[in-house]
Amino acid sequence: MEKPILVGLLGLGTVGSGVVKIIENHQEKLMHQVGCPVKVKKILVRDVQKPRDVAVDPSLLTTSAAEVIDDPDIDVIIEVMGGIEETKEWLLRALRQGKHVVTANKDLMAVYGSELLRVAAEYRCDLFYEASVAGGIPILRSLVDGLASDRITKLMGIVNGTTNYILTKMSQNGASYEDVLAEAQALGFAEADPTSDVEGLDAARKMAILARLGFSMDIDLDDVQVKGITQVTEEDLNYGKRLGYTMKLIGIAQRDGQKVEVSVQPTFLPDSHPLASVHNEYNAVYVYGEAVGETMFYGPGAGSLPTATAVVSDLVAVMKNMRLGVNGRYAVAPQYEKQLKTPAEIFSKYFLRIHVKDQVGAFAKITTLFSQRGVSFEKILQLPLKEDGLAEIVIVTHDASQQDYEDILQQLGDLEIVERVQSSYRVEGEKR
Repeated sequence: MEKPILVGLLGLGTVGSGVVKIIENHQEKLMHQVGCPVKVKKILVRDVQKPRDVAVDPSLLTTSAAEVIDDPDIDVIIEVMGGIEETKEWLLRALRQGKHVVTANKDLMAVYGSELLRVAAEYRCDLFYEASVAGGIPILRSLVDGLASDRITKLMGIVNGTTNYILTKMSQNGASYEDVLAEAQALGFAEADPTSDVEGLDAARKMAILARLGFSMDIDLDDVQVKGITQVTEEDLNYGKRLGYTMKLIGIAQRDGQKVEVSVQPTFLPDSHPLASVHNEYNAVYVYGEAVGETMFYGPGAGSLPTATAVVSDLVAVMKNMRLGVNGRYAVAPQYEKQLKTPAEIFSKYFLRIHVKDQVGAFAKITTLFSQRGVSFEKILQLPLKEDGLAEIVIVTHDASQQDYEDILQQLGDLEIVERVQSSYRVEGEKR
């Protein structure tokens, strides 16, 4: 029998347990794919005695990272424990010893991905990270391999299951953000501290990774404009429904010419858009290519076995490369220099709710403010409010630059007839 490929596993939590199960249960398939066995030789854990939902030989467990990383027999390190600074140093150490790396760590890849890929290329090692974005959906490999001959112009997607679950339940049940968040936490769809999810940071990390690959550009986390869902109200969603829209937390990475924009924000989509029908904890990424046109990748964005499937798929790719002797050729240096759009170069439609004093000429003053900037209205609702003397105006604009729209919002706030700007969201996914 061929000599087995030996794996060192960093972490035995939800995803790590799934990786062990798949390697054990799919051994025949793995043998068929790569022509040799694969075995987990050592597993780094924080507590050797902790009960686990996967049966593992206790002799495989260690609390010493060095026992895994510095073992000369281990060929591949699989990192599924999370963390950034310390984890980065461990993976750099592994790469410099000629070990290949598979990681599911989106935080690490969003912050230090460029550095890690550079070191991997220098030491002729593979560094794969499919599981870091959208769990079980093979989106990264599709960008690198399946769409390698195309020029990607836009990536738009739902890449965070927690926020999609919350917005789905708010919309379907007419419930408040706070109530649905509490329900999501009770069901395990949201963390005890949900900040990273609900403020859009988790999705922003994933969009930085997607944009870096899709546009072959060194996009950093700081380049992503981020707005979370904590201010979204039932009223916002209801007005959206009346106008034919569904709200999702949408990540957008768009390239026009050599300039790009990357953002994450609550966004209204037409009910007819495919992403509008992606519900609960599911993820989906919509890809626009100059040749292929529009494609959508849909599936579970998290969970033990879906994410572990992506990890083990990367492991198979590493093993195939080992057999062919072509490791380290996967990492391609960015082709383009980073050029970010200015707010004057980012165009979108916008949804706006404002409360105004219900007096003659109020709407005319608002219209004048928009027309001075060359921004016209596509849809308008005007309704009386229960508050005495106030009316609510809901507007969907035609395309406007972010710069013009932000200036208009500033000026609206200064108008004496405007009581308050209640909410404002991007509108995407319509034909232009």
